[in-house]
Amino acid sequence: MKDIYKTIAGTSEGSITEQRSKFIAYAVPVRTQEEVKAVVDHYRKQYYDARHVCWAYMLGANRENFRANDDGEPSSTAGKPILGVINSKELTDILIVVVRYFGGVKLGTGGLIVAYKAAAQEALSHAEIIEKTVDEDISISFAYLSIDSVMKIIKDENPQILSQQFDMNCTMTLRIRKREAERLKEKLLKVDSLQLLLTDCSV
Repeated sequence: MKDIYKTIAGTSEGSITEQRSKFIAYAVPVRTQEEVKAVVDHYRKQYYDARHVCWAYMLGANRENFRANDDGEPSSTAGKPILGVINSKELTDILIVVVRYFGGVKLGTGGLIVAYKAAAQEALSHAEIIEKTVDEDISISFAYLSIDSVMKIIKDENPQILSQQFDMNCTMTLRIRKREAERLKEKLLKVDSLQLLLTDCSV
């Protein structure tokens, strides 16, 4: 599994006009299929009078979870070109929605492919593309007497501290880049009384 991937920092927008048809495109960062559905539903309601609301998404660091939707346009003339734009930039955790207002002139399959691709590219041209790491969350439990040993390891390995509770029995949840997680766990497990409670891959 790769531990770095490219996505977008926030929502961006673009639009083009082709033969009097207007194409309005949005590129939106998403993490789950539930988010995809919510965003698509939002734009369907916002553009309730549009002829088509087509979209494509890619999810996950391995870029294996994807789907394209033509929303009534001829097969593979809308969703697939949008997905092609996502693939050309090697992006993931992204949804691109393209809304079409029909202008009265049929574009043909070739014209539609070009238009949906261009609209998606226009939205991405205004997006900030960023790199993120695949991280792992590690929850630990240990006796208060071991706190100095644990904090020294944390200082050396520099994971992000997501939560911490110090009592007679202490708990912490740490986040670290996936490729560095095993080294951190090996060091922590050498501490007296320490137990791993949970590890979870988090992108």
